[in-house]
Amino acid sequence: MFLPRKILEEKLRNMLAEDVGQGDITTALIVPADSTAEAEIIAKEAGVIAGIDEAKILLESLGLKVEALVSDGEKPKAKKVLMKISGDARAILSAERTVLNIISRMSGIATATRKLIEKIGKTGLKTKVACTRKVAPGLLYFDKKAVLIGGGDTHRLHLDDMILIKDNHIAVAGSVEKAIKNVRKESSFSKKIEVEVTKVKDVLIAAKAGVDIIMLDNFSPKQIERAIRLLKKAGLYGKVLLEASGGITAENILEFASTGVDVVSLGEITDSAKALDISLEITKVEKK
Repeated sequence: MFLPRKILEEKLRNMLAEDVGQGDITTALIVPADSTAEAEIIAKEAGVIAGIDEAKILLESLGLKVEALVSDGEKPKAKKVLMKISGDARAILSAERTVLNIISRMSGIATATRKLIEKIGKTGLKTKVACTRKVAPGLLYFDKKAVLIGGGDTHRLHLDDMILIKDNHIAVAGSVEKAIKNVRKESSFSKKIEVEVTKVKDVLIAAKAGVDIIMLDNFSPKQIERAIRLLKKAGLYGKVLLEASGGITAENILEFASTGVDVVSLGEITDSAKALDISLEITKVEKK
């Protein structure tokens, strides 16, 4: 994922502005305006690191010097120094929490994603792990990029990425057939079509309609296996991608991945991942 630096910088500075409010009164009262400092960002626990690029861009936009000692995607041991910062002491302290929030959240998501991929990989299965659109408002880019750094698939980034016919679209259209027919009339050739089905019988309907992806929503592993048997009998298995979604967790992911689906998607990667424990420590202070 890539955004021009100025666009990303604006997103990051807005995060900082939200935290600072009308000014960091504690820092202003304690730290002299002409103080400079050096600081280190440290990983207090092991995990897949993400958000280094974003933290560096934000800090440099404040006129600080930054030396990144690890890259996104690396998995350093606990107590590893991730980054060294130097410059205006007030700027370092005012940006501390925003920077830590970015790295700790993104690293937590990347770590959770990597664990799931490794869990599946140990079995020899090729099933892809994808996230969903269950991200924190305003953090879509960061949450999705963290999944990508962890080795997962971002799924849709935005509503205009692809056509995904969900249960409520079907409810409005009247049936799976009608919803797909409506899409076929007006959709661009460049957009993939995915349809969410909640009943085994609808899997064949969607496959025969020529959609690219079928999302098996809240299917149990046994229901998925039944759906795959139907597709095999009709000669359609392997001609449409199958995504299992809903009710999938780190604990049961292998049950779903081993059914024969191509993708498992789960919201807990982005909406429930534990943030990695990251800290910032001032190592040197100079007063003019």
